[in-house]
Amino acid sequence: MKKLLTLAIAVLLSAATYAQIEAPVKWGYGVKKINATEAYVLVQATIEPGWHIYSLNQKDGGPVKTSITFTPSKEFSLIGTTVEPKPITKFEKAFGMNVLYFEKTVTFQQKVKLKGGQAVVKGKLEYMTCNDQKCLPPDDLDFSVTIK
Repeated sequence: MKKLLTLAIAVLLSAATYAQIEAPVKWGYGVKKINATEAYVLVQATIEPGWHIYSLNQKDGGPVKTSITFTPSKEFSLIGTTVEPKPITKFEKAFGMNVLYFEKTVTFQQKVKLKGGQAVVKGKLEYMTCNDQKCLPPDDLDFSVTIK
């Protein structure tokens, strides 16, 4: 009986080592300085083949749209809203509507005005990733970018 129990535990542990959390999107953050008082905060997604994320402008009633929220600070102010390139538009049966999404890579840009010589821009990113068979649960990430 002990041998059978030991064997069962060994099989379960070895199976667990093969289970991996799917993470088809990698995020990177950066800054593009315009001048001494203005800059763009860049938020870039690199998406594995076959997967996609949704637009900032995805309509309600469908997939979870990508959202970027910046933490208020005395070091900077936002200029306008976060912009994105033109997304792909496609009707998805699963949602019964046209969806706006990105494949491969996408860079979101937020213009900021610096109130001093530098700033630390912090925020939160929410997104959902799907492929032709499934969608992963929405994910939240915190980020921080230093502007010098």
